[in-house]
Amino acid sequence: MAPKGDANVDEMARRYAAPLARYFRARVRSAADIDDMVQEVFLRLAARKGATLEAPENYLFTVAASVLNDSFRRAARRGGTHALFDERLHAEADFSPERMFLGQEQLRVVERALHELPERTRVVFTLHRFEEMSYAQIARRLQVSVSAIEKHMIKALAHLARRGSQG
Repeated sequence: MAPKGDANVDEMARRYAAPLARYFRARVRSAADIDDMVQEVFLRLAARKGATLEAPENYLFTVAASVLNDSFRRAARRGGTHALFDERLHAEADFSPERMFLGQEQLRVVERALHELPERTRVVFTLHRFEEMSYAQIARRLQVSVSAIEKHMIKALAHLARRGSQG
């Protein structure tokens, strides 16, 4: 199967979102992270930009294992473990005019990308990422299925990833 374009990513999402959610549910404590982890798998799939996959299910679950490992690493860094001082990570914030300009420019790129999205997709993304609503809460509010919310999030994340890589 060759995932090319949004249509094939959407098809993969329809087919594998629930099995991926079950995979993560069996392995993580926080149910709140499951939707984001599933979306991260499909975002990585969308980033492949049309590469042919011989065994898409194997690829998705390999990526899922990687997403799970990344999640465990982040949790270990946040949770009570002592880390040595790393000047690159703990350096004073750079508030130079150049850095401020670059940050503002990045913000404009994201704003433009969000405005390029269809209204419903933009609303779903905003409710999830900025209002911190779960997929189920958004689905109830918009009176659609959770699957529809997942598809909108996949579409939004893929679009933002493409725009971010274009600069």
